[in-house]
Amino acid sequence: MKGAAPPTPDSPVLHADIADPIRLFRGWFTAAVESGINLPEAVTLATATPAGQPSARMVLLKGADDKGFVFYTNHASRKARELQANPQAALVAYWDALERQVRIEGPVHLLDEEESAKYFATRPRDSQIGAWASRQSAVLDARQELESRFAAAEERFRGREVPLPRFWGGFRLIPDRLEFWQGRPRRLHERLVFEKVDGAWQTHLLFP
Repeated sequence: MKGAAPPTPDSPVLHADIADPIRLFRGWFTAAVESGINLPEAVTLATATPAGQPSARMVLLKGADDKGFVFYTNHASRKARELQANPQAALVAYWDALERQVRIEGPVHLLDEEESAKYFATRPRDSQIGAWASRQSAVLDARQELESRFAAAEERFRGREVPLPRFWGGFRLIPDRLEFWQGRPRRLHERLVFEKVDGAWQTHLLFP
């Protein structure tokens, strides 16, 4: 298998003097991609209602830079409704083959229409049509209804570009806390936390 391997007992990879968590995340993500694992961009997204009822699901991470971590969804979905009512979230990336996990927490903001449209244009056409066809998280009485809605949307946009639905777009999580976890022998795992304090990252290690 290609890519980074878990460290040996005498080669720690996390240190409290690492300064940039986004650069570290991007390096780990690149190693995950190069390892050949399936869907390295798949992450768990946890949201909660204003009353504190949590829910979690897998989403695909579509951006990670100094501005934050980006994912897309139907604005009528459960996750989107919870994010708009309680704009705080957490993401977890887990790459088993590398024994690595990253936890990311912070406030969430809607992307503007221009940025969402730019990404939507890169999606496969069937995925674009599927976005129009699905009333995500609404009750579906029969599978045939979904198939019929897809066929209707396919006919509606036949011969032309599929536009961004007004009810679909992206969210950006702006991290104020990240934790990097590296598996180690004897369960003496490495954990490095970044927390933003007065606009600057502070770091500390945690017991496993």
